[in-house]
Amino acid sequence: MEESNDRISPSARPGGSFKSTLSGRSTPRTSPSFRRLNSGRTPRREARSIFTSSQRFRGNRVLLWLLLITLWAYLGFLVQSRWAHSDKNDEFSGFGIGGKLSDTNPDVEQSRHHDLAAGDNSLSLNNHTIKHEVWDGEKMTVALPQKEDSVPPPRKTSSKKKSRRSRSRGRARRKLKPTVEVENSNIEDLDSEIPKKNSTYRLLVGPFGLTEDKILEWSPEKRSATCNRKGDFARLVWSRRFILIFHELSMTGAPLSMMELATELLSCGATVSAVVLSRKGGLLPELARRRIKVLEDRADNSFKTAMKSDLVIAGSAVCASWIEQYIERFPAGASQVAWWIMENRREYFDRSKSVLHRVKQLVFLSELQSKQWQKWCDEENIKLRYQPALVPLSVNDELAFSAGIPSTLNTPSFSTEKMLEKRQLLRDAVRKEMGLTDNDMLVMTLSSINPSKGQLLLLESASTIVEHGQLQDNKTIKKSSDMGEGLSTLARRHHIRSLMQLLNADDGTLHDMSSLHLNRRRVLSNNKAPLEQSLRILIGSVGSKSNKVDYVKGLLTFLSQYSNLSNSVLWTPATTRVASLYSAADVYVINSQGLGETFGRVTIEAMAFGLPVLGTDSGGTLEIVEHNVTGLLHPTGRSGNPVLAQNLRFLLANRSAREQMGSEGRKKVRRMYLKQHMYKRFVEVIVRCMRSK
Repeated sequence: MEESNDRISPSARPGGSFKSTLSGRSTPRTSPSFRRLNSGRTPRREARSIFTSSQRFRGNRVLLWLLLITLWAYLGFLVQSRWAHSDKNDEFSGFGIGGKLSDTNPDVEQSRHHDLAAGDNSLSLNNHTIKHEVWDGEKMTVALPQKEDSVPPPRKTSSKKKSRRSRSRGRARRKLKPTVEVENSNIEDLDSEIPKKNSTYRLLVGPFGLTEDKILEWSPEKRSATCNRKGDFARLVWSRRFILIFHELSMTGAPLSMMELATELLSCGATVSAVVLSRKGGLLPELARRRIKVLEDRADNSFKTAMKSDLVIAGSAVCASWIEQYIERFPAGASQVAWWIMENRREYFDRSKSVLHRVKQLVFLSELQSKQWQKWCDEENIKLRYQPALVPLSVNDELAFSAGIPSTLNTPSFSTEKMLEKRQLLRDAVRKEMGLTDNDMLVMTLSSINPSKGQLLLLESASTIVEHGQLQDNKTIKKSSDMGEGLSTLARRHHIRSLMQLLNADDGTLHDMSSLHLNRRRVLSNNKAPLEQSLRILIGSVGSKSNKVDYVKGLLTFLSQYSNLSNSVLWTPATTRVASLYSAADVYVINSQGLGETFGRVTIEAMAFGLPVLGTDSGGTLEIVEHNVTGLLHPTGRSGNPVLAQNLRFLLANRSAREQMGSEGRKKVRRMYLKQHMYKRFVEVIVRCMRSK
């Protein structure tokens, strides 16, 4: 009965409280057992105070994290700003002279005698090792060991271990396969009729990247670009996302211009991704060096990335297929596409006419090109959305800096006056390596070697000067399409016979490099000319993926008919290090045929280095070269050969005229064709096309 009363009226006891136990019994609060069981409990008031303090602690921790994030963002912005504007940015990026990641292999730099199109593909079967050496301004080697005798005999293992190893090897091979394919894709298929020897071009010089670095005490690796953050261009692109479409990666005008545009966007704080439709060419390592992200996918992934971007810039008419698929996938994206077309031939218009009217803005390089494309549009009843914009190309900061023109790269220790002195030293050193004297006038043409660039017509014009005779009629001169026949006998007989004693019969390497240089200088010095100066011609770019092999064979065949002219011609590989070549030259020739050059990036680069330009009176050359002011013009086709020969004779005999025209050309570049001029025009395109925030 007492027990039941205790359970029914727990409040009867003063201060009494019961707690059920597992056994069903209740324990009073005052009992020792209750105090032991509940000794860890916290009183209610004490719990409230602890909860309040924890809330305060959590709030302070969030505030502390916000302060740390703000401080970290400020430090990142400060470091980025110093890296972009400081002339010692190599301390941040690791590309300084002391510890830079050089793109040029010294062994390759010292060997200035290379193969026809892309280098030397050597197969060493004795060692069972396949090596591919690619020449695009650097040396790249892929070694695939295949000899199993050199590997120790495998240990006896169980079948399970063997299967595991075979699966892991299979996965490793699958991982390595894409790398080999990418590197092999830079290897151009060579024509079997052309000797794969160093003497294919007889006198192959350059590139001179190491010479530039040594004399100028500066290299592009130290800084790719600097952004004028106070300009309208920088304010527009800051924190924006851009997609740039490359049609290929050859070292020609369009890919180089797109690469420099991407570099400038990155320097101004934008996010840039590149879509490469064809990896043909040697610019992929340069894109990686400049930290330009290349999307692996050219379809779905690139479309999705473009949809999220603020602006899409396509850099060639060849990009028409990608643009058409992108607009079909994302119709609204057409309003964020700026199409920078750099071609001026009808076949390119026919490839792109189906989407010309769908993009927001067409951009052309010259007034003549714009009028020509609008005329074709009128013929096809194509109505453009807006009037095309004009954005001519420019001389990049690196070349302007090397030429002694004020640029963003100048510092007190690298003033324009100092760079002019260094450029003269560079000229003397490079001409000495080429075997030239002060009595030689070096005429240079740098472009892909194909019929539209007119190298054969230049050689025909030069033959009337070097061979001391009149130009033969058209019947006796073979056309470029027929000159591929008989190359192997003529070229070998004329170009290789004098050098075979210097070649190792087993591997084709030079037996005595110093003897070859002495022989080259002896050949050049023995070629006397009755004029005050001797004519020398430098042709590039050997190894360019845009070269036409049949046309190259035609040039070699033509040279085999004229020994004096052949001894006066030098060749140079494709490279992005061209400041040394412009410094060494005296005259530049832009001999583009047909409708002429769309603009002529090399034309303004040559003018920046004070070279008079001999160009055809068509295309963009007419807008750049002023006749008898910055150069001399001549007609296209073979009818222009006598005029071109006459212009060469005039400059050969008048050094003062060369210097005066070169000086006027430099002034025009500083007035119209520097980087700030191009990006000022780009502002209008960006404002019209870029998605507003």
